[in-house]
Amino acid sequence: MLDNPAELDEAIKAAEGVGDDRIQQRSQGRIDPESWTHGSAEQRKSWFLTGFNSQDPTQCDTFTEVL
Repeated sequence: MLDNPAELDEAIKAAEGVGDDRIQQRSQGRIDPESWTHGSAEQRKSWFLTGFNSQDPTQCDTFTEVL
């Protein structure tokens, strides 16, 4: 469990930092959503917070969201 707001902010930034959009921008200088495999920074933040706030892993089923 994260003990303070600074730790939560760090965890959110880590989740966002490995979003496909951020990685592509850094490595290729452009963003191609059609090639994403792990979601955007915003999607990763959203799902992280869904799990964190609910404390229920079943709430993090991203696959049912896209069906």
